[in-house]
Amino acid sequence: MDKSSKIYVAGHNGMVGSAIFRNLKSKGFNNIVTRTSSELNLIDQQAVASFFEIEKPEFVFLAAAKVGGILANNTLRADFIYQNIMIQSNVIHQSYKNKVKKLLFLGSTCIYPKLAPQPLREEYLLTGLLEPTNEPYAIAKIAGIKMCDAYREQYGCNFISVMPTNLYGLNDNYDLQNSHVLPALLRKFHEAKMNDEREVTVWGTGSPLREFLHADDMADACVYLMEKYNDQGFVNIGSGQEISIKDLASLIKKIVGYKGIVVFDNSKPDGAPRKVTDTTKLDQLGWKFSIFLEQGIRQVYHDTFNK
Repeated sequence: MDKSSKIYVAGHNGMVGSAIFRNLKSKGFNNIVTRTSSELNLIDQQAVASFFEIEKPEFVFLAAAKVGGILANNTLRADFIYQNIMIQSNVIHQSYKNKVKKLLFLGSTCIYPKLAPQPLREEYLLTGLLEPTNEPYAIAKIAGIKMCDAYREQYGCNFISVMPTNLYGLNDNYDLQNSHVLPALLRKFHEAKMNDEREVTVWGTGSPLREFLHADDMADACVYLMEKYNDQGFVNIGSGQEISIKDLASLIKKIVGYKGIVVFDNSKPDGAPRKVTDTTKLDQLGWKFSIFLEQGIRQVYHDTFNK
């Protein structure tokens, strides 16, 4: 990519897309095309076709998606599979038709089998059953990876895929009904502190192990791979470090300054027992994360709740 290359960031208002947009701007890229969801409905095939025909972007970051936590994934199953398949199919196909030089598709580590060996290596894809609670979303993302590879094989398109681990950062979703665990805990502990509540309830047993990466690190890796990686298959993006939900709750409690007690609701689902990515492929490509978890959460908490 040249600094003047026309770059389309799909989903630029979300946490992932906005982080990529900021990273590109910080590196001097000055010809970035964006559309809000009200300006361009990516589920609408004809609208997407018209946009690509008019704008003719050279590079595409496909960060647009319908996302959510366990509750949203498990209750809005049709929405998650339909909307994500439509969004990515429209953008990938129009990128091919309009001769986009390179596209980067963002998935999620929920694509891996629920009981895949840990840490998660790229070759474990499709080797076992998925976690049932987010299976529709995972199937959509797997379809996106395979679609990029198929367009590469049939048409010679330079379409690559990346699979970020659990992300947090600016513009995250803090809705307690459909957010991911880290932002949900930040909001819960903050509100408990503000309301002087005696206890905070956390879903599940607290035992699952999770890996988290700051969205700014993820964005830096995406821009790096857009410039360096040109192969089929996908690349994990993560820190390779993990923490239990119980320890995460304790860390957030400390950062927020909440003085009450933490209660774990064992009747609620845990999700996969462990989920950490193997970042060997990314390491070999020459990229490493730089924002450590406590530092990153402190910054996000300050920027979001203490403005």
